[in-house]
Amino acid sequence: MPIYEQLHRQLIAAIAGDELSPGDSLPSVRSLAVDLGINLHTVNKAYALLRDEGYIVMRRGAGATVAERDGGGEAPNRTAEAQDERMGEELYRLALAYKARGGDSAAFLDATKRQCERAYGVRSSQSVTDGATKGNQGR
Repeated sequence: MPIYEQLHRQLIAAIAGDELSPGDSLPSVRSLAVDLGINLHTVNKAYALLRDEGYIVMRRGAGATVAERDGGGEAPNRTAEAQDERMGEELYRLALAYKARGGDSAAFLDATKRQCERAYGVRSSQSVTDGATKGNQGR
């Protein structure tokens, strides 16, 4: 997997895991590249992808910060819709790959539920849909 994609995924995981909160500053492209011992264009590509997907905000001179999660305003809503569409396509690709390996839909859904529980930290005694409903009540 390319380094920019590894960095991209790690930063999304840090945001999802509340290690990075909305408004938190990220290291500059140059300093992160030096710290990781990678090309600054690699970091720039990861940051640009995160920006385009709405995870971070980049301002010239102010650097990169974690974006707000509420998606307020018209432009962030379009970004969220585009993200939802990309995620749907990725889920479809995964479902096709699972089917091509001989898996059935029930097994795919079970595997999907386990990964969702893993991502949301939902206990097996608590339903994933209960957790999703609770998470959306404040929005």
